[in-house]
Amino acid sequence: MLDVSDDVRAEIGDEETARLLAGDGAPGSYDCTSCRAPGNTEQERTSTVLFVGEETAVLAFAHASCIPSQVVTVSEDQLQDAVRTITSHPADPAGERLSPVGAPGVPGPPAGSAGSGAAPRQAVLGVTCGQVLVDDRLHPALVVEPTSPIARPGSDGPGDDFLPLLIEQGFMPVNDVARAPAPVAGWSVLLAMGRLHAILQPGVAGGQPTSWWQAHQPLPVTDDWRTTAGRTRSVFVYAAPVGAIGQQPREDLLREALEKAAASGVLVAAAMPLAGT
Repeated sequence: MLDVSDDVRAEIGDEETARLLAGDGAPGSYDCTSCRAPGNTEQERTSTVLFVGEETAVLAFAHASCIPSQVVTVSEDQLQDAVRTITSHPADPAGERLSPVGAPGVPGPPAGSAGSGAAPRQAVLGVTCGQVLVDDRLHPALVVEPTSPIARPGSDGPGDDFLPLLIEQGFMPVNDVARAPAPVAGWSVLLAMGRLHAILQPGVAGGQPTSWWQAHQPLPVTDDWRTTAGRTRSVFVYAAPVGAIGQQPREDLLREALEKAAASGVLVAAAMPLAGT
């Protein structure tokens, strides 16, 4: 009862895929790489998850209800730590990077808008995890803020197009933080092995989702954040231009910063389903 995505198949090859689907090499019983609870490939739908480092790749298994079959790129150190089942060191949020993506009109280093001929560019995003109170219920949230202005692909101007580009992708301006943001189609937040890995965006021409933001090393989340996310199965993702939010040490201060950004008209958001636990 294995699910093997096209991306995983492309990495491990048709022969190995056929072996797995035939039951040769499948583990039978396993601990889910997402929720850590026991699973069994003969009794329940199971996803194959391929963790790929610079030099090493490890095939893991997860409940299909927790996480879809996919390829997850991690640092070599993180992968070796996972192999040794030792918890990796947390990453510095200020050092996370926006991975190259193929869809036009997305901030960071895409291939450029159609006909622009722009070269890929690197953008650095800070990502903060917190919880927000909406309709008297706590909801898990991610706040994304670049460390410098984001120019539209193909543009040579000094302007900051971070928010307009996100609005074009379905994010909506936030006027009131006390109201839940609307869902955005095709996007999701990837949590695996109890850590935040990526924010995924729709693939080009209906293809597999790609990373819009990917952690340099998977980020730890608090037990409260993870519990709330497991309950809601949805994450509110807020985004603001450089300097609008800043690094806030407490959730009440983060809430105040979000409200101030919303009042200034420089906050957008979207609700995304949670992949993994």
